[in-house]
Amino acid sequence: MNTTRSGRPALTRPDGTPLRVLVVDDDPDLAEVLTGALRYEGWEVRAAGDGASAVATARELMPDAVVLDVMLPDTDGFAVLRTLHQVKPDVCVLFLTARDAVEDRIAGITAGGDDYVTKPFSLEEVVARVRGLLRRAGMARQQDEGPRLVVGDLVMDEESREVTRGGELIELSPTEFELLRFLMRNPRRVLSKTQILDRVWSYDFGGRAHVVELYISYLRKKVDVGRDPMIHTVRGAGYVLKPVVK
Repeated sequence: MNTTRSGRPALTRPDGTPLRVLVVDDDPDLAEVLTGALRYEGWEVRAAGDGASAVATARELMPDAVVLDVMLPDTDGFAVLRTLHQVKPDVCVLFLTARDAVEDRIAGITAGGDDYVTKPFSLEEVVARVRGLLRRAGMARQQDEGPRLVVGDLVMDEESREVTRGGELIELSPTEFELLRFLMRNPRRVLSKTQILDRVWSYDFGGRAHVVELYISYLRKKVDVGRDPMIHTVRGAGYVLKPVVK
């Protein structure tokens, strides 16, 4: 298995080329540290210190993800994001904010941001969140991944991102897809909520394990309803995906 220098499985674009990330922060020291941490993942990373240069760099780089400070010297991150979405509509955005106000989180999500972290933060957390965003959006793949997973009559094509059960197509959101992929890569193995959070969401939700319960319920409605169940709860331990035994 190919790994980064940090020991994590290497992520690339689906065509095998390096992922492209833009860091936008007016603090040059912080931007340099973030850029270095992201390059450590084997990605192509550029930095910008204000909104105007961020947009110009984005037009040149066409990034897959942007780490974007909310407070910039010439504008705010929300305005920059609106322009970035015109340049590349599917770009993933992680907001950096020095404020932890609920209004800022709402504003970021409303503007089209995918996630946020509050300063001060750990570099490990930023990298993990960017990795998680890229995977859930289908913009990255792990270099050791094969194109097809099969558990019983449940089939996942990782290249086309199509999932079928018994030949019937199942429509999944990006997060549902990643959750089902993790379950299918570990058939008959009981996976704890902590393991699922770490692998699917790529960072610790601080005890908010109810998000796992919520997405398991979503998957059951799509994968199991009207059929023999494959997704099982092991009380006090977690969840397991098992093929149906006739």
